[in-house]
Amino acid sequence: MLKVGVVGLGTMGSGIVQSCVESGFDVVAVDVSGDIVSRAVDRVKLGLDKRVEKGKLEARSASAAAAKIQGTTKFDDLQGCAIIIEAVYEKQELKKSAIGRISETAGNDCVIATNTSSISITLLSKYSRHPENFIGMHFFNPVPLMPIVEIVRGYLTSDSTVSSATALAKGMKKEIVEVADYPGFVSNRILMPMINEAVFALMEGVSTRDGIDRVMKLGMNHPMGPLELADFIGLDVCLDILNVLYEGFRDPKYRPAPLLVNMVNAGRLGRKSGEGFYRY
Repeated sequence: MLKVGVVGLGTMGSGIVQSCVESGFDVVAVDVSGDIVSRAVDRVKLGLDKRVEKGKLEARSASAAAAKIQGTTKFDDLQGCAIIIEAVYEKQELKKSAIGRISETAGNDCVIATNTSSISITLLSKYSRHPENFIGMHFFNPVPLMPIVEIVRGYLTSDSTVSSATALAKGMKKEIVEVADYPGFVSNRILMPMINEAVFALMEGVSTRDGIDRVMKLGMNHPMGPLELADFIGLDVCLDILNVLYEGFRDPKYRPAPLLVNMVNAGRLGRKSGEGFYRY
């Protein structure tokens, strides 16, 4: 069975680990701290248990899936992985460091995928020893529940690398959409301007927080309003992605709303901090 590496065990990384082991893949799960690794493994086990409670997974299968996780702080343990997914925080310098360390360990034929939601795949591939083996696999949160992955080919990405990433995603029972390497890809190029415009509308007094979200939920049939969704994603993550779009396209339509900037500077980041546009 294919062995997969996952580097970065936050919300996205843990979700990717869960989806992989639930699909039968062996996973080497890596982060810099033993405490982070332990919490991530516990989070995955809790996620598997919840699937059992909902009747989506048999208890025996959940136990077998949990046993497929090798949690570690050692990058050398990634040796032997056929594909390694980098899922660290959405900051270019952090990704540069992680991809460099992965590349030093990975075999010459190993595929390295980044879970970036907006940063250029071609740019990030420069930090890999074999850019032809580098690709974008943008999963969506929560990974075990969201059925789609954006497959993003960099300028130097080979056809065989695309095939390997596609096979993994399909093995995880995900639908795939191949997208070109432009800032934000499809998802965030469309989503973030909507969220940003909702913040501008709130800032300018067009309507209240609840009013803006109700219009989009009841009028557009969105399951979550844009301000509530921004809180769920993290306002700091939204700001980072908008900055990537703004810098990448040099188009003022991607300029982050000043209110969003102020809230991030004040530490009001959404659910993760207990308060954003809403209180939690």
